[in-house]
Amino acid sequence: MEKELKIPKISEDADEATVAELLVGEGDTIEKGQAILAVESDKANVEIPADFGGTITSIKVSEGDSVSVGDVVMTVEVKDDASDSEEDESDNDKPSKNKEESQKDSEEQLEAQASHDKDEKEPEREKKAEKTNSDASEQQTGDSHSDENEAEDAGVDKTDEDAHAAPLARKFARELGVTLSEVPISGERLTRKDVTDYVKKLIRQQEGGDSEDATNDLSLPDFSKWGETERKRFSGIRKATAKNTIQSWRHIPHVTQNDKANVSGLEEFLKKQNEKSDEKITITAIILKVVAEALEEFPDFNASLDMQNEEIVYKKYVNIGVAVDTENGLLLPVVRDIKQKSIAKLAKELSEIAEKARNGKLTADEMKGGNFTISNLGGIGGTGFTPVIFPPQVAILGISRTQTEAIYRDGSFEPERKLPLSLSYDHRIIDGANAARFLRWICESLEQPIKLMMH
Repeated sequence: MEKELKIPKISEDADEATVAELLVGEGDTIEKGQAILAVESDKANVEIPADFGGTITSIKVSEGDSVSVGDVVMTVEVKDDASDSEEDESDNDKPSKNKEESQKDSEEQLEAQASHDKDEKEPEREKKAEKTNSDASEQQTGDSHSDENEAEDAGVDKTDEDAHAAPLARKFARELGVTLSEVPISGERLTRKDVTDYVKKLIRQQEGGDSEDATNDLSLPDFSKWGETERKRFSGIRKATAKNTIQSWRHIPHVTQNDKANVSGLEEFLKKQNEKSDEKITITAIILKVVAEALEEFPDFNASLDMQNEEIVYKKYVNIGVAVDTENGLLLPVVRDIKQKSIAKLAKELSEIAEKARNGKLTADEMKGGNFTISNLGGIGGTGFTPVIFPPQVAILGISRTQTEAIYRDGSFEPERKLPLSLSYDHRIIDGANAARFLRWICESLEQPIKLMMH
């Protein structure tokens, strides 16, 4: 008996993912619970387990493909007795589906079968079926209008007859009043999902709201006219980054405040401390501790806006996300309960989470719950930048490379090590003066290394 393996619910806030790696091949024998493929979602890698065991007869996806909840990824030949047993267990464990869900599942299965049917006579059968329905409709209503009028009443154009669509997709489009010829086709035949995606896009455009296709607002020319090109599909991380940053930029009025901290004493102090101890302390760990204290001093930066209820949500805890540069893109693991940890412990934890991020081992939960974000580009360079806020946070601190500057003092120039800091903040809740005070408080704290190490 052949059964289908489908994509389950990936996470609480993700229904789509990209296939990162196939862990099995056709002809392999698998067991229930065995990982069959890995997907990228929510900025992390997730392994998908098999719901049942058997022998893989076909694989429906390839690495780099986008998949959604319910998509069939593999078919498996299972023994009848094992299949019956596993189905019974599954029925006991899962709540019964309501009528609407059952009907939807049946329609999707029928659509999948129809979309793979390559019978050359299928379009002819569809035309005959449509003509039969048309004749029946005219007899019941006594309408003497032409087929063209009937098509208008059904909410579709005459051009729909030429659309290479699955029967369920055609029926679904008529119910929604969609012209099939305008719906982009994702595969060999137009499916119900194609119609659904098209309608969702139209609704988002009419509402002027967020769109998963927000990064594709601009149509591109044919670059191949001027030279050779290459296309690479978005990774799951890059897709999430593109979507989140454009939503942030559209909805949050960003303002960036810049300042510099004199870290001459701090660098000298760190050098001596690290020479005496095996536990290395980094400047990022120190800034993490300083920012945690600043968030308590300036609660507006440790808040979120609830625009629907016109309220400000102030948080009594301090969790800070730290941006990590990886081969696949930017990841934001969160360091929790910073006030209760020493700087040495924070330095160790930062090293561990950065390693997990680069190896793709972070879980979705490890990147949630941040109140504020720190992005340190000092190891690369730069004198300042405008970091993008990650909603529902209201601020983010950017760090650039420390530079030696000549400071005129008491009639002469003296060298000082200056650390550039860039604070982007949400102007709906934070005023410029408060932002300047917040950043100056951080700078002055970094200029007192001995006081820092007492924490």
